[in-house]
Amino acid sequence: MPEKETPRSALLVMDVQRDIVERLGDPTLLERLSRALAAARKSGLAVIFVRLAFRPGRPEISSSNRSFSALRDSPGLDEGDAATEVHPSVSPLPGEIVVTKRRVSAFSGSDLDVVLRAGGIRTMVLCGIATSGVVLSTVRAAADLDFHLVVLSDACADRDPEVHRVLTEKVFPRQCEVMTVDEWVCRLPA
Repeated sequence: MPEKETPRSALLVMDVQRDIVERLGDPTLLERLSRALAAARKSGLAVIFVRLAFRPGRPEISSSNRSFSALRDSPGLDEGDAATEVHPSVSPLPGEIVVTKRRVSAFSGSDLDVVLRAGGIRTMVLCGIATSGVVLSTVRAAADLDFHLVVLSDACADRDPEVHRVLTEKVFPRQCEVMTVDEWVCRLPA
């Protein structure tokens, strides 16, 4: 009988792309993200980056999708554009996975579920931009898929600080653990 594998954890850094970071304008977020990345790598956790990008011509964007139809003619969102690259201050290391998604959730229009299942990952630690976008959508999808979830509240950001507060203090705790980067790092094995 094959030996049972131990469930693994992964840190997901979502939508921390050049263009999105520049529009947000919060340099301290990158410092907290860097601390979370360093701790995850030191502890041997899988690190997965998720980014939003489209094929040339944007065939993935339906005119009925209110969020994305406005992006159909926006520059800088095609797969090869520099704006869709992970921000250089938190760049993936060789061998770390970068998942490209086509919708708000990290699961929708990507192979994230396949990557997680293949890696035996059952716990997802989520961070990224925006709290009301990719973080919320991914929490909902991952909870429905029975993942154990942690959201690093100070490694997420939103244009609306009140929306961020309500999500991290009132909504997310119903489906996941919410903690700061420092609290999470203290829980990791040395």
